Amino acid sequence: MIMSVTVPAPSAPSARPAGTVAVTHTVGVARAATAARADVPAPPVPAVGRVWPVGVRPPVLRGWEPPAGPYATGHRGVDLAAAPGTAVRAVAAGRVSFAGRVAGRGVVSVELSATGLPPLRTTYEPVRALVHQGDEVAPGQVVGTVEPTGSHCAGTCVHWGLLRGDTYLDPLSLLPPWLRRSGPSRLLPVLGVPLP
Repeated sequence: MIMSVTVPAPSAPSARPAGTVAVTHTVGVARAATAARADVPAPPVPAVGRVWPVGVRPPVLRGWEPPAGPYATGHRGVDLAAAPGTAVRAVAAGRVSFAGRVAGRGVVSVELSATGLPPLRTTYEPVRALVHQGDEVAPGQVVGTVEPTGSHCAGTCVHWGLLRGDTYLDPLSLLPPWLRRSGPSRLLPVLGVPLP
């Protein structure tokens, strides 16, 4: 902790000014504090999603492949099949933190409500934004439409991302199990109960 560290004043003139020692020490303390934060596990991803971003259980063309490091290869989201013009919906309640173009692609980013600190943030691209920065959105609200160009898929798709701070996470973890399941539900017999 910074409060418990004391830096004695130099008793004799030195080649380095006293301010240099304090700055050097402060940098060391900041690094130690950063290292301590890295040891604290990130809060789990709550299953706050209420809808898929596009369609109902769209085909996942490419899944989340976490990179080994910040600059390593990987896939920092999932690609969902979607035709141009398809509505893109907010998966959960939140506030639009960005709506605009990045590297020629339309991007919408939504900071999700009540998801811890720093809050979770979803991203959707390439989309033509129908919302503006600062807008509050409800689960299932249309935030844009799929653009016909700018996709990194063979056909058109939506790249759906999830971040907490600068850390990429699997966006599918936002969806509760009942929403991720494919196929119809089946009723199973209850053991010990006679059939009519």
